[in-house]
Amino acid sequence: MSEPLDAATAALVRLAAAVAEGHLPELHERFVAARQAGVPPLWIDELLLQSMLVVGYPLALVAFGVWRDVAGPAAEEQGRPAAEPLAHEDWQAWADRGAAVCRDVYGRAYHKLLVNLRALHPALEDLVLVDAYGKVIGRPGLDLKRRELATVAAIAVLGTAQQLHAHLRGALNTGASPEEVEAVLELVAPDLDPEYLRRAHEQWADVRRRKR
Repeated sequence: MSEPLDAATAALVRLAAAVAEGHLPELHERFVAARQAGVPPLWIDELLLQSMLVVGYPLALVAFGVWRDVAGPAAEEQGRPAAEPLAHEDWQAWADRGAAVCRDVYGRAYHKLLVNLRALHPALEDLVLVDAYGKVIGRPGLDLKRRELATVAAIAVLGTAQQLHAHLRGALNTGASPEEVEAVLELVAPDLDPEYLRRAHEQWADVRRRKR
């Protein structure tokens, strides 16, 4: 019987958890393991870019530093193109792509998300749709399902239950099977505080119940 996650995806998920923890020796070890598992460098670059949204700039920049120690200069410095240049003159293109990607992730909860964001602060809708989903999560280079599985791993480590619930749903909405999601939770279990692990399983049970 085959494993739910291929070796490269499993290594990427474990790397996402390590980024959320921020421990340098573990990060280095998992970057090396990811390369040995055949994870494309582009996937890792994209994971680290989206990690700025998930775990914050400080932890993401620490991870980028370790990645450069392992992998060498960035693609552009080696004469290889990045997945996509960030400069873009058409703000509406970011907004349109961000709305489409966010709708894919949140599914039926998309409009509720927008209402909640507007209630928190009027600037949040554009920051989430344009900057997070349009400029970063919607980039080519890493498919949306793997982005969501990696996000589940990182948020489980952080222990933010409400966001974990949303991205467990998001992983299913973007094509992950329940077995793949459960494999992610199993992979990152050793990285989780016991209380966070309990919360993660509680959130997953609720997502599964609601999906029936």
